[in-house]
Amino acid sequence: MRLFAAVLPPPDVADELAAEVAELKRLPGADGLRWTGRPGWHYTLAFYGEVGDELVPGLSDRLARAAHRTAPFPLAVSGGGQFGHGRALWAGAEGDLETLRLLADRSEAAGRKAGMAMGEHRRYKAHLTVARSRDHLDVRPYVTLLHAFTSRTWTVAELALVRSNLPTSGTLGEQPRYETVARWPLGGAG
Repeated sequence: MRLFAAVLPPPDVADELAAEVAELKRLPGADGLRWTGRPGWHYTLAFYGEVGDELVPGLSDRLARAAHRTAPFPLAVSGGGQFGHGRALWAGAEGDLETLRLLADRSEAAGRKAGMAMGEHRRYKAHLTVARSRDHLDVRPYVTLLHAFTSRTWTVAELALVRSNLPTSGTLGEQPRYETVARWPLGGAG
């Protein structure tokens, strides 16, 4: 199964972001972007790719320890940017980004220790993808609007393990389906 560790925004924060994305979709050229649906809004901490069933228990144990060792922390969806000359448009984050990076590092280490090939370590950049494009697009107007956006701050209190089911129908615009398969409270979060 295709898995990743993530921080998921609460429903009311997703509502705020949905209102912002609705404004972005009104901009000229918005139909040239593939907009990520609400179920796909998450801050990926570590991407594991295809994981054999036999590795999931070890990964789960290590993620539980990573969560236990990390204190809850404040976070808000804030700002935005792009990767790949407009191929990915994302919303950023503000709050305790140091602890978010620490949780990402611990989630990556959990994957390595559980036997997954994690590839080269990169410094974590908090981003929540809101749209993608197959082509290079000028997304500066979108980034400008996102730059002014900040959601309410919430306390991140759990780490999630999410399964990604890629589209199989071949239907244009079909989105991956995401399923949270496990959640662990952060240290001191109940």
